[in-house]
Amino acid sequence: MEQIEKARRFAALHRGEAPLVLYNAWDTGSARAVAAAGAEAIATSSWAVAAAHGYEDGQAIPLALVEQIVGRIAASLDLPLTVDFEAGYAEDDDLLAANVARLLALGVVGINFEDRITAGTGLYEPRRQAGRIAALRRAADAMGIPLFINARTDLFLGGEDEPAALLDAAKDRAETYRDAGADGFFVPGLVDDELIGALCTACPLPVNVMVAEGGSLLARLAGLGVARISFGPAPFLAAMHALEATARAACGRLGKA
Repeated sequence: MEQIEKARRFAALHRGEAPLVLYNAWDTGSARAVAAAGAEAIATSSWAVAAAHGYEDGQAIPLALVEQIVGRIAASLDLPLTVDFEAGYAEDDDLLAANVARLLALGVVGINFEDRITAGTGLYEPRRQAGRIAALRRAADAMGIPLFINARTDLFLGGEDEPAALLDAAKDRAETYRDAGADGFFVPGLVDDELIGALCTACPLPVNVMVAEGGSLLARLAGLGVARISFGPAPFLAAMHALEATARAACGRLGKA
């Protein structure tokens, strides 16, 4: 499947009654396992990719290494691939555009792009972040790829304000980001059903929430109008916990032999 078709297919998965569920991967092996489970698309988690290679989150892992990891995933699977691009590894808009072009050249069709200032504190002012999103859109358009830009806001991860008090600010950011060329709106940290439903009703973009477990929660979120559900670092943590448990059991048996 060619890249443009994958991009269009990926965008279409954000419509309809059933949310797109993304069980985030961190390398080719995990991506293959997720694909074998019947996933419609593959998504990476920046936290998991970094942790799997000995780095902290927050763009500590070199972009060149991210490219190698993402490139192997894209080359190994014929599914749409969206990458957690963090804040794009750049402050300058031209460098930002060049960085996303590097991912697009690998076959990527979607990105998460956050408004947290990685090299500082707080969030980008909405208009500044809109300019950054516009730079990404121009770069993708220049390559002829309908890149799905999932604009992430970290408003609900600050912990200083009540989530209800931030809802209007989130709606305003969603509108500003949409006008700049974003296709989706990602709100990690927002977990209250009533607020999620209110945002889904008012938001001009498909809403993405992050969860740590599935089951009945997925159906509940679908009923609230959520278009996309991702698991972030939860799959990596579950896999590492399982590995540690089985390794401990194996090493314990070996020690007693």
